[in-house]
Amino acid sequence: MKISDQVVFVTGANRGIGRAFVSEFLMRDVGKVYAGVRDTRTVDQQLARDPRVEIVRVNVTDPDEVARAAGQAPDTSILVNNAGIVAFDSLLDGSVAAMRQQFETNVFGVLEMTRAFAPTLRARHGAVVNVLSAAAWFSAPLNGAYCASKAAAWSITNGLRMELEPAGVLVQSLHFGAVDTDFSSGYDGPKITADDVARAALDGLASDAAEVLVDPDARMAKAALTGPPNGFLEQMGEGTGA
Repeated sequence: MKISDQVVFVTGANRGIGRAFVSEFLMRDVGKVYAGVRDTRTVDQQLARDPRVEIVRVNVTDPDEVARAAGQAPDTSILVNNAGIVAFDSLLDGSVAAMRQQFETNVFGVLEMTRAFAPTLRARHGAVVNVLSAAAWFSAPLNGAYCASKAAAWSITNGLRMELEPAGVLVQSLHFGAVDTDFSSGYDGPKITADDVARAALDGLASDAAEVLVDPDARMAKAALTGPPNGFLEQMGEGTGA
């Protein structure tokens, strides 16, 4: 699909990968970017000064706010579901409430946003980018709930693709390992940049790619699905910060 002149809505746009998406779309001459954030005070002011950027308050776990955001951005042609949270803890001993919150944001937030924006995306033969992670394909120590939420989001992405494809809507799943953002600040291994992620996603949109594997970690994790359960961690020798 053609990137220039599109109208884009990005969730979690205030920092990290979301901010990188906003910046990359602007560099590729889109017509407008709706920057979706939970707290408008956290928005990068340099990006906010661009006349093509409109800040939209949205908590993806609040159906009323999601509906309002869709109403505020009725011309959206590309939706980027980037908002996500993580809470490191044991599946056996950790907080179930925190695990549920990860699913509310990482899974149902993606679903609610896509459902709300589906009419405008169908009308414009647009696209959805779901920011997932290589963690959709393995379970890391003390990160099982997050990995499970990304696995569920991957499955939902595949289902959404089947339902939206007849209307000419591209649904892209985006996978990568550790990224140099606050999200993976506690991980000491190699990291790619948020710009790398956004650039790969947009290159994928330009070539109509339904799945984008940004880095070697994502490609290894996907390939390991044909091996033993959680085989990717065996190949790595330990855990990963994806």
